Amino acid sequence: MSPTEESPFKGKTGLRRLINATGYSLDGFKAAWQHESAFRQVCLLALAGIGLALWLPLPHWARALIVFAHFLSVVVELLNSAIEAAVDHTSLDHHTLAKRAKDLGSAAQLFSLINMACLWAFGLMNL
Repeated sequence: MSPTEESPFKGKTGLRRLINATGYSLDGFKAAWQHESAFRQVCLLALAGIGLALWLPLPHWARALIVFAHFLSVVVELLNSAIEAAVDHTSLDHHTLAKRAKDLGSAAQLFSLINMACLWAFGLMNL
């Protein structure tokens, strides 16, 4: 396929594309929930953290940042899981580039969680 050619799988437009994309997204969420324990853990952390942030008398800016940080962590975990699945699909053999890809995804999640902890700390300091 030349750089100017389109994928034959990208033929849908308009409302049909939106409906299909929603279905694919729900399939991805279901697969992540069923197969990825780290995703379930991050979702449960988000549920508890967002609930606590809404319950505590935090400033509005702190509440918004904490909620955003929890959603960001869920997004990062979805991307990390996607990287791991793609790498494992390519080969289950040990390879330095496969390890690097998985480690980079893990590092992204670590920084997402550190960011969340910092925002919680800043928010709690303003109670």
